[in-house]
Amino acid sequence: MKSPLHPWARRALVTAAAAALLLPTGTLAAQPPSGASGHVEEIAGLTDIAAARAECGPDASPESGLQGDVPADDRNSGRSSQGYRCNVRQIGGYSGRGGAISSVSFENCVYVGTFFPGNLLGPEQGVQVLDISDPTAPVLTATLNEPAMLAGTWESLKVNAERKLLVGAGAPVLTGAGLLSVYDISDCAHPRLLNPGPGTSLNMPLPITAHEGGFSPDGNTYWSSGVAPGLVSAVDLTDPAHPRVIWQNLPGFSMHGFGFSPDGNTMYLANNFGGLMVMDISAVQRRDPNPQVRQLANITWTDGWATQHNIPVSYDGKPYIFATNEAGSGGVKLIDVSDGADPRIVNTIKLEIDLPENEDVAMASAAGGSLFGYDAHYCAADRPTNPTALACSWTSSGIRVFDVRDPFAIREIAYYNPPARTGHNTELTNSPHALASIIGPPLLAGPTVVQTMLRGQFDLSQATGPRSGMLAFGDLSTDWCFSAPEWRGNQLWTTCADNGFLALQLDSGVYRPPADQRSTIGS
Repeated sequence: MKSPLHPWARRALVTAAAAALLLPTGTLAAQPPSGASGHVEEIAGLTDIAAARAECGPDASPESGLQGDVPADDRNSGRSSQGYRCNVRQIGGYSGRGGAISSVSFENCVYVGTFFPGNLLGPEQGVQVLDISDPTAPVLTATLNEPAMLAGTWESLKVNAERKLLVGAGAPVLTGAGLLSVYDISDCAHPRLLNPGPGTSLNMPLPITAHEGGFSPDGNTYWSSGVAPGLVSAVDLTDPAHPRVIWQNLPGFSMHGFGFSPDGNTMYLANNFGGLMVMDISAVQRRDPNPQVRQLANITWTDGWATQHNIPVSYDGKPYIFATNEAGSGGVKLIDVSDGADPRIVNTIKLEIDLPENEDVAMASAAGGSLFGYDAHYCAADRPTNPTALACSWTSSGIRVFDVRDPFAIREIAYYNPPARTGHNTELTNSPHALASIIGPPLLAGPTVVQTMLRGQFDLSQATGPRSGMLAFGDLSTDWCFSAPEWRGNQLWTTCADNGFLALQLDSGVYRPPADQRSTIGS
């Protein structure tokens, strides 16, 4: 039977469905009152200072516009398909059929996440295990195809190095439920399933929701959150063969990723509407029979939203967190958490393209490139104590590296924006970017665009250009880099949605790894 819908209506339905699939939350509503004690604060205003630009060496292929921007002319001419680099180069890679959203590494191995349902269309279905013993020539050694791995791991795939455990939870469409698999990665290239029963067997689901996940520092607890609703669950992995939920609650409408204090007693929980909850989870850490979790503080901000995860670090013994914002040009916030009941934002890392005065330019250049524009996603510090560098995936701005030795004078030292894979949509079945490209405009920038309009900083003539009419079927004119760039000496190992796994080499003139380097993503 011929569909009664006109072609434009069918396209609208497809676009709406894809937006629902990829938006970090289904609605932008106010955070509900928690009823818990602790400091509650809303922080207004937009940061309007960018990190100092990197000074590129002679072998660079630098950006042609604002810091972090991929201009419309570069997208339309095909220049963006060559990529951009400054003080870093690619030495190896494994593209496969795309790198999904989030991948993770351990020792000489990388575990490439899955995006449902596209990962089921490729020849290697499930999480791909890569041996990176030779970073110039990665080798596929195994494929993990338990239900959680096939269902899409979203941002749940995490490693605990101390216990040599890999965990992933299934999230087919934004939020999943019930599926979680635990692997022994003592032999990192050949993970061994530990829990064939609860969480893996379809007849024995765990009472959890899944989207984002993270380990407590000791590896005995895996925390899972579903963004719609914001249910947070603590899964006891003391016996990894028998995972069990020991605490569960709904801190807010939509919660995201985690960070944990070194002793595991404090959780820094990302609020998907833009903010941070500080939670006393010591009762869970102690394994009290009926653990009670107490909220110490709840701060929200309007400069950025879809707060992704939090990285606890310390400078000269004083604790801070780096908090990344996935949408709304909020960049990465540095927050003083020395008083857990009264956290304070003390600095923000942004690129020039993220500044309020450039939101109109960003709209013009990102048009036709789909939902995400130029936003931070996952970062990794090169060590938890007095970190010297922070490497971040920055969606369409690629991989950005910052000198953070002085947390109040942060500057960029390198970047690598991989070649756009324009025209390869049908090959990239494990790329959320390829799927989302049916949507043209960067919709997730909407809240910040409204704020800049209200401030009189948005020039509509600057926001429109040759790509503004591309409302559907985007052209993959950039890649989307989501996964944490993890430190390996002078190398960074990461994945981007379209290019898959990337092994990057930093120039020794801009970065020298500290002797106690330990890649740190917070969970």
